[in-house]
Amino acid sequence: MTPETNHRMPSATPPSNEAGELPQPYLLFLGDIVEPGYAKTAFGLRDWAPERCVGEFACDGAKVSAGLAPMTPEQARSAGARSMVIGVANPGGLIPDGWLPGLLQALEAGLDLVGGMHARLHEIAVLRESAARLGRRLVDVREPPRGIPVASGRKRSGKRLLTVGTDCALGKKYTALVLARAFERRGLDVDFRATGQTGILIAGRGIPLDAVVCDFAAGAAEALSPAAGAQHWDVIEGQGSLMHPAYAGVSLALLHGSQPDVIVVCHEHGREHVLGYPGLLLPSIEETIDLALRLGRRTNPSIRCAGVSLNTAALDPAHAQRVIAAESERLGCAVADPMRGGLALDRLVEECLA
Repeated sequence: MTPETNHRMPSATPPSNEAGELPQPYLLFLGDIVEPGYAKTAFGLRDWAPERCVGEFACDGAKVSAGLAPMTPEQARSAGARSMVIGVANPGGLIPDGWLPGLLQALEAGLDLVGGMHARLHEIAVLRESAARLGRRLVDVREPPRGIPVASGRKRSGKRLLTVGTDCALGKKYTALVLARAFERRGLDVDFRATGQTGILIAGRGIPLDAVVCDFAAGAAEALSPAAGAQHWDVIEGQGSLMHPAYAGVSLALLHGSQPDVIVVCHEHGREHVLGYPGLLLPSIEETIDLALRLGRRTNPSIRCAGVSLNTAALDPAHAQRVIAAESERLGCAVADPMRGGLALDRLVEECLA
């Protein structure tokens, strides 16, 4: 990526936490979750920062693994870990009481704690008191910067791409990271802009949009992708879904504030219901494209959709290729699974840059 000094965010919105300041490497904590969709922080760090991950630790009853070596906090500390990262993004961003023994065990073992939940580590008395007694750090990365302005709606120089989803936890961050790297390989001036806790942990900077007071969320999106050179690209990590019953607000603020020239719509093949809402059908890809373009024109009349990022992780390679080709023909646009690469991804990248 381009150096941060080239396209620095305004002084009112400093990066939440620089990667170099976080105590690493990490032990990834998976809590007691049974739904893989809620382990996206652990999966994201495993896939995009594997050199910073020494193992994983979970509570009794957990049924999700990141595929790393299981370790106790004591073992992880002996293996060189400096902190335990909460690798879960559960509904509401809560830290259940059942997690506290494991978190306290990590502090006792000599590890700092890094959290990206809405619930702040330092606001939990037993963790705060134990950390103070043991000389350990509690690091909350889901802490928005001070001084975020209200959105201006004014057009900014530079080029922007935003990933938009039909739902949560289906590939918006991965798509943005893959596209940013693809742009960089083509010699383009590009920055990945993180808007959630996992992206911030990966990139070392960003603004957690869902932790910003709603009146200032679009302003935060503007500050996250400031005016830049005419050929510079910001590839912005999307959040939520414009039709999500709980999280549509942050998605709309991000769309209006980032003023994308290009959107890529992300969808998981086979997902029929909103994650965590079994009675609520997922909007179609076509509905999502149409709504994103209609709403996005409010701050960028030239917004366009370059194509679709299709998560086919549950399919074998041959089946995935057939599905990707069929969806591309059905929708009449570029469709690719960024994690599989290939000619389909090349076409999607070309459409983004067209």
